[in-house]
Amino acid sequence: MPLLESGPAVLLIAALAGYLLGSIPFGMVLARVMGLGNLREIGSGNIGATNVLRTGNKLAAALTLVLDGAKGAVAVLAVRAFAPEDAVQLAALAAFAGHCLPVWLRFRGGKGVATFLGVWLALAWPVGLACCATWLVAAAITRISSMGALAAAAFSTMWLIYLGYGDAFVLGVVLTLLIFWRHSANIARIRAGTEPRIGRKG
Repeated sequence: MPLLESGPAVLLIAALAGYLLGSIPFGMVLARVMGLGNLREIGSGNIGATNVLRTGNKLAAALTLVLDGAKGAVAVLAVRAFAPEDAVQLAALAAFAGHCLPVWLRFRGGKGVATFLGVWLALAWPVGLACCATWLVAAAITRISSMGALAAAAFSTMWLIYLGYGDAFVLGVVLTLLIFWRHSANIARIRAGTEPRIGRKG
């Protein structure tokens, strides 16, 4: 854990800023703007890039992935500009929570994978790159997006230690547990052999 240096007001601002940035539902906004329909009625009903891809629009899915990742990164970088590392890590956690539990969507958000990766790319870029590589390898081997996400989360704490970012270990554990919690239904489908594969529509 980082040293606790920030006062309550700074921590509150960091948490609020992170949550508000994280809660922007880019997938739903893009689907509506690009005439792709209501994501709640497509595929898994999720608001993230994987479900946007099930509309068949690769550009929309790519934009969703980048923007969902960017909001996690921006939350980290914005707070880092005025606050110590304890507030930065809180903003990172809040951005992830905002994506998963956005107040605008009655707390029914996405699973947080892109935001998770964006947070690590901004917070500790070597860890972020390692997590992205882990996702790519696992997803390429299994052709299952959720397997990539679970692998990236599972290995993230190892990357934190190996690459010298142990002060973010507690945050890494919390984010990993949250990723697995958000993917509990996916884990059940993986075990049953019914989890959709990458590129499948609807």
